[in-house]
Amino acid sequence: MSHHPPTSRSRPDAPGTEEATTVLRLGEFEGVDTLTLSEASLVINALVAKRRNDRKNVNETEMLTKTMDYLDTFARFKKKESVEAVERLLSSYPHLQKFERAQLGSLCCETAEEAKYLIPSLADKISDEELQEMLDEIYKLMPR
Repeated sequence: MSHHPPTSRSRPDAPGTEEATTVLRLGEFEGVDTLTLSEASLVINALVAKRRNDRKNVNETEMLTKTMDYLDTFARFKKKESVEAVERLLSSYPHLQKFERAQLGSLCCETAEEAKYLIPSLADKISDEELQEMLDEIYKLMPR
């Protein structure tokens, strides 16, 4: 018998075991800052614009182009002020995980029922009334 402490680490979860159901299991992404699609669009577009302005190599790969196209299509909020307002609103619900708040800010659901269907982990964390109030506030910030 060895008198040395074990030197092996616990095996990390296999990739692909993450899930976002009634219980969030985000694996290595647990607790990581999460962006809405609108926030991601602002960040990527600002970075590309800065690199172009600084005359640095932007390295516009097909992946970058497709990502920017996707974000331009699906990001609900285009103006920086609106994106920041949504982020402030979502941050006022600290009992929700960052992932859940980012999903709410990206999906822009119309009803609490729809939000809880698409984000099942919300079910026991927020009342339908409180969630509907939040969704109504997000809706007020949407461009018309």
